[in-house]
Amino acid sequence: MSLIETAIKKIQASANAQAQTSLATNNAPAARKAAPKFEPVDPTKIRQFRRVSADAEAMERNCILPQVTDQAALRGYKILRTRIGQRLAANNWRSIAVTGTESGQGKTLTAINLSIALAQDPNTYVFLVDLDLQRPQIASYFGMKVERGLGDYLVGEAELDDIVYNPSIERLAVVPNTRVLEHSSDFLASPRMMELESSLNAESPKRIIIYDMPPLLLSDDVLTFAPRVDGLLMVISEGHTARASLERSKELLAEMNLIGVVLNRSSEHNDSPYY
Repeated sequence: MSLIETAIKKIQASANAQAQTSLATNNAPAARKAAPKFEPVDPTKIRQFRRVSADAEAMERNCILPQVTDQAALRGYKILRTRIGQRLAANNWRSIAVTGTESGQGKTLTAINLSIALAQDPNTYVFLVDLDLQRPQIASYFGMKVERGLGDYLVGEAELDDIVYNPSIERLAVVPNTRVLEHSSDFLASPRMMELESSLNAESPKRIIIYDMPPLLLSDDVLTFAPRVDGLLMVISEGHTARASLERSKELLAEMNLIGVVLNRSSEHNDSPYY
């Protein structure tokens, strides 16, 4: 059994144990909780961000929802959306940082498609933030042409209204970046970044914030920023993630709130016509 498979089985075993504990607790009459109530959102009170056209061909080329037609992939993203959504709701969390061990694991694709999948829920509003200050890719994945982005904001050359865009995907707003910043972890710890977080968290209606971050092992950015988000989502890739990288990541993740692991490029398929 590979190290990745072993790690996934351990995570599944832990999740099953937590689910059984939760079920036992929730079955007790005194512990039953009322289903969450969703308050209707007044469309006139939702801030209208800058509209920007996303390139459908670029989205299709980069496997971005809703241009994905592979049914197995669509099911996979819906399952990921549901599990992440349940975890966030159960803990009253609203922010996730998405990372991988090294480059090429699919963390940006996962961050984008998770954000879109969450926004497809009519009760969920999402911010997607390109926090990979050394290799920003979200704008190019969407095929978006923007004048200013997160890097401009962090160096004081733009304000919030200048860098938040509506890519014509309902309930999704994107904070792209087109500017590479040296000493990126210093910017992540700066008062300017804290101001951005406060502004996004204060937005009405409340939004889930997905931060696309650099790979865990290639800089100290994730270590710097992780304490300021509710949880971390790790993306690993079958056939690409090295055993040594996974071991090193495991050591670092012991100090973080890891809420899940996504296995990308899995060779396991289910060809059933229903599942």
